[in-house]
Amino acid sequence: MIADLLLAGLGAVQDYVALHVLTCLIPAFLLAGAMVTFISKEAIMQRLGAAASKPASFSTAAGASFFLAACSCTVIPVSSGLYYSGAGVGAAFILLWVAPASNLLSLIYTGSILGAQMAWIRVLTALAMAMVVGGVMTLAFRREEAARAAPQTNTRSAILSRTDLGLLLLLVVSLLAPNYLVQRGPYSLKVAVWAAAMAVVAGYAYWRKTGPQIRRWLGETWWFVRIIFPLLLAGVFIVGIIGAALPRAWIETYLGGSGLLASFFATLLGSISYFATMTEAPFVHTLLGLGMGKGPALALLLTGPGLSLPNWLAIGRVFGAKKAIVYVGTIIVLGTISGWFAGKFIFG
Repeated sequence: MIADLLLAGLGAVQDYVALHVLTCLIPAFLLAGAMVTFISKEAIMQRLGAAASKPASFSTAAGASFFLAACSCTVIPVSSGLYYSGAGVGAAFILLWVAPASNLLSLIYTGSILGAQMAWIRVLTALAMAMVVGGVMTLAFRREEAARAAPQTNTRSAILSRTDLGLLLLLVVSLLAPNYLVQRGPYSLKVAVWAAAMAVVAGYAYWRKTGPQIRRWLGETWWFVRIIFPLLLAGVFIVGIIGAALPRAWIETYLGGSGLLASFFATLLGSISYFATMTEAPFVHTLLGLGMGKGPALALLLTGPGLSLPNWLAIGRVFGAKKAIVYVGTIIVLGTISGWFAGKFIFG
């Protein structure tokens, strides 16, 4: 039994490394390093910083997040890169939540598998949760934010130069293109798209950036890699063991109906399990066929891609344990309430 569980954990790590490191994590780490290196901290603080208007900064962060197709682990380097570039904790954690929980690609896929109603409810719920998350994180760490806040000036700084904008856009393309362009077929097609995109990135960087700038960029990237990547592997290993040990009868017994407890169990399951972008929709479709309620299904659709045990560990390492505890606790409470409310008053 123990040997089987260990093999399940190792299998999960093997699948994760084979399917996600090249096409997801490498572009995400490079993008995070580029954000810290090239984005003007003054401009970020003016628009998304601790002293910026909360409605404006929160809505900007949430709106931009819909176009970033990233899983709960891939988004951490991007969010932390934004945070360490000067963004407020509320805006950074909104990106951390919305990008995996409700990005445009996953919403389209959810609608095709589970129907338009589920997709619309998912996006509206994720957006409402994002505003609450931003407010909770800002309020909980208001003293820290006050220390990070810089005085606002009337002069608007440019966020980055045209050259740096071109580099960041190419990195975003390298992160999104494998998932957007290759939704079916062998994984080797995703690798081919990723390789072509990364070749363009390398060529552009060699052409437009100096040697010291590239070395600084790669140094920032390596900081994210060594801090986050080992914890992701450890978390995926643990999740693989949990998945192998979870009895199938548990799903029918505890995830059926639309009660508060069923939504809590679905939220808890989603918050520790790892789902790559778009894999949550077919998984939830399978569970619905086994008797899962639609309210708990919504809770799992939100928290499954939005949280994971590797995500918890990496957030704690990058942002600090207190922020991880507040964030994860807030999402679990909100996911439970959202699933129960939808099950009782929308789907019911």
